Amino acid sequence: MKPSNSLERVLAVLEVFSEERLEWTSEDLMVHLGYSRPTLYRYLKILKDAGLLMSSRNASVTLGPKVVEMDYLARRSDTLVLSGQPHLKALTTRYSCNAMILRWYGNKILCVVSETSAKNLVSSYPRGRPMPLGRGAIARSIMAHLPRARLVPLIEQNLDDLRSVGLGMTVEEVRQSMKRVRKAGYAVAFGEVTAGAVGIAAPVFDDRGTPIASVCVTITGALVDGAGIDRIAADVKAVANEISAAHADPENS
Repeated sequence: MKPSNSLERVLAVLEVFSEERLEWTSEDLMVHLGYSRPTLYRYLKILKDAGLLMSSRNASVTLGPKVVEMDYLARRSDTLVLSGQPHLKALTTRYSCNAMILRWYGNKILCVVSETSAKNLVSSYPRGRPMPLGRGAIARSIMAHLPRARLVPLIEQNLDDLRSVGLGMTVEEVRQSMKRVRKAGYAVAFGEVTAGAVGIAAPVFDDRGTPIASVCVTITGALVDGAGIDRIAADVKAVANEISAAHADPENS
């Protein structure tokens, strides 16, 4: 859907930046966004003056220092970070693992805070890098609790990936797999996102029962058996429940 007002058109300039395309020339932006040169230059000036964009090499623009400042402020104000970090430290004390909280927004999942006690296990998705929706325990732990009207389009968009990890060949088969995740209250994935790692994730809810995030532990597969996964899953679910309660009631956070 095309931006319908000036604010949306300004924000659309920021939306074009991605891991695959970190820099844009003015000419490429005009072609991609369909803006006239005077309009684009006006928007670029606004964004540069705000520090959200800055000039780069070859007359290109890239994201500016204001983004870094805002990330710092987000770390200081995000209730998921503030209430969750002590729990993540406890999980990494108990297990040799990575422990993360990942926030769901729009159709993206982003790590907002993590702790690690693993010597060699490296997460493929550090803070701020969007995660795939068709792979991994994290995505399933959230998607399984979405209403059908939101879930089915996501399954359709990511069906090839969901098929490749054995969740079903059709939308309905995948939806039945999601129902099993919902009943269990957590999801487990083996090497789907990071090779050799087991991911165990449980959803965090707001006060209306809507999934807004996930707590996940990733651990080297050689370190856990079925009983170990069950123990971690119980701990992850307990942490997710505590964070949900704290997030729903600010006085407890």
